[in-house]
Amino acid sequence: MIVDMPNTTSSQIGKKLQELRDSGGVVALGRVLTLLIETDFPHIEEAVKAANSASRMHPSRIIVLADDDQPEGGKSFLDAEIRVGGDAGASEVVILKAHGAAANNPESLVMGLLLPDAPVVAWWPSACNSNPSASPIGKIATRRIVDSAEQADAPAFLAEFAKNYQPGDGDMAWTRLTLWRAQLAALFDQHLNRKVTAVEVIGSDLSPSAELLAKWLQLRLGVVVRIEHKLNGQNVEGIAGVIIHFADGELEIIRYGEVAEIQQTGSPDASVLLPRRSNQDCLVEDMRFLGEDEVFGEVLTKGFGR
Repeated sequence: MIVDMPNTTSSQIGKKLQELRDSGGVVALGRVLTLLIETDFPHIEEAVKAANSASRMHPSRIIVLADDDQPEGGKSFLDAEIRVGGDAGASEVVILKAHGAAANNPESLVMGLLLPDAPVVAWWPSACNSNPSASPIGKIATRRIVDSAEQADAPAFLAEFAKNYQPGDGDMAWTRLTLWRAQLAALFDQHLNRKVTAVEVIGSDLSPSAELLAKWLQLRLGVVVRIEHKLNGQNVEGIAGVIIHFADGELEIIRYGEVAEIQQTGSPDASVLLPRRSNQDCLVEDMRFLGEDEVFGEVLTKGFGR
């Protein structure tokens, strides 16, 4: 069910949610957190789709806040849409479209809609501030998730993000590396007695995940990690592979499509499924752990410098 509320207020939206709850259309019990999504108009549906899927693992109240700084006619008003039941997965979705000056105080728009006594996760699926903990929405949240891959200048964003990092900050570009890091750690356990002489990450020059993976390997292995942007003479998308050189051999894992081929000294060749992760997968993981990601914090602050 979808309820449209044009030219409304936060108070009226709260009353409508209560009416829906009283009539049995909305069940607040069982919601484990509030997910605040701050984005622009073009990214609303994409963000809601990912959040709805993630809510099946983490039942939530989803509040999407999008603003239009230059509305037609210069008017200031708030439109809202409430989605429940089959249109909201295992959650209830409130979409706030703030036009003009109505977007000047985002905190006041969402405060009355938060679930009481429940954690708040904030997610910016599109362009955002490099200091999320200082933003009006970020101040409300205990967990703040950005996506450096969606920024106009990802390296510059990561450098500023590193300066502003606070416990609870996260980056989907880092979460996309979980499978890579797990596979590399498992493989490297077989080579602990070997000395690492060089490391190469094969990744796109547009991929912040490649930069973060290189910094993680550099911190863990104690060697400078180079990033190569081509594989077999062709430019790559995302991350295509990692090559770790030892004094007496090497470990190579190269991804073709969703399958990675593994070659390592002293072991037979192998392959492993290593698919690209969707926003839904990353959001499920980020919502599962609401504390500080200490490893990410170390990689970001030490790798990119405060």
